[in-house]
Amino acid sequence: MEIAEDLASETFVAALDTWPYKGIPENPSAWLFAVAKNKAKNHFARTVNLETKILPEYKNLMETDTIAQDPILTSGQIVDAQLQMMFAVCHPSLSEESQICLALRILCGFGIDEISNALLSNKDTITKRLYRAKEKLKDNRIKLEFPSEEACQSRLDGVLTTLYLLYNEGYYSESNEAILRADLCFEAIRLMHILTQNPATNVPKTNALLALMYFHSSRFNARKNMGEMVLYADQDSSLWDQNLISKGAFHLHKAAVGNELTSFHLEAMIAYWFTVSNENGEKWQRILELYDQLLHLKNVPVVALNRLFALSKVKGKIAAIKEAEKLDIRGNPYYHALLGELYLSVNSGLAKAHFEKALFYAKTQAEKESIRRKITSLAIN
Repeated sequence: MEIAEDLASETFVAALDTWPYKGIPENPSAWLFAVAKNKAKNHFARTVNLETKILPEYKNLMETDTIAQDPILTSGQIVDAQLQMMFAVCHPSLSEESQICLALRILCGFGIDEISNALLSNKDTITKRLYRAKEKLKDNRIKLEFPSEEACQSRLDGVLTTLYLLYNEGYYSESNEAILRADLCFEAIRLMHILTQNPATNVPKTNALLALMYFHSSRFNARKNMGEMVLYADQDSSLWDQNLISKGAFHLHKAAVGNELTSFHLEAMIAYWFTVSNENGEKWQRILELYDQLLHLKNVPVVALNRLFALSKVKGKIAAIKEAEKLDIRGNPYYHALLGELYLSVNSGLAKAHFEKALFYAKTQAEKESIRRKITSLAIN
């Protein structure tokens, strides 16, 4: 696996050296695959040990010059190589956390910082988890191959969680200066669509996750302005993409069958209510009820934190402040930023104190600029 990572890195370096001068090839994926394959050939040719033990097994693959004939994995109806490898990496011999770490690292290109942010962990833990997972695969001689149709079902949760985190890194990026990494979001949607094409993976929770992605994506245009993040309360709803909302509703409807209620179902329903008006006054009450269910199913700080916004809409800021202070999530910029917002009309001194803490812990420049504007506004008023 380490060799494969090195070859992949060398291939992308070759692209950076070549494409700016010769132009992007007509089929970039085929170009990358061909270069990677040639580098693999050269590597095996240089290393006698690898040549005698490994090359015979892959002789047919290495000798073909036609990209379309390279049988990466036996995949049934899942034809995307990246998605096939996600199912392969999500091997039952590994813990789900290790499966997701490997998939994010190797197949999604996440750095250690991005993985630790996505999994709410620290860099040392993630580094050790990746090392142990790779060692286990190597020591047990586990082949990374596409599983049978029956085994796909048992590995689907790991794949869906990986795609969920891939989308989240694009939507809530903490390790990149961009406010919104739409390329990651739409790559996750593309892979999700492939899952809905396969009868074995076109199940309610798959459609629920795809609906969630569509609802969030519908607000892309309203979520940023001149390089700055626009909070939900300040967004222009006329910029919301109604076509994407309709697609989200379609997949949410397809998810509403069977007896299984997953966190993806609840998050998709919450995201749906964020795309509707509050004309009849039930919007925030519904969202709060859904967050209560989600917190029961997925009791993690980020869910409790997001619930507070809905709570403030239904029961007022004082009630939300009391609940927030019980959480006591120190060191989290979003926690302090939310308390700053809640205290704005209650206690300007405490509002400023929390905004200053949020500024201290904020990771991206966009977040810092947004918080500075809040502090400046408090000083003016």
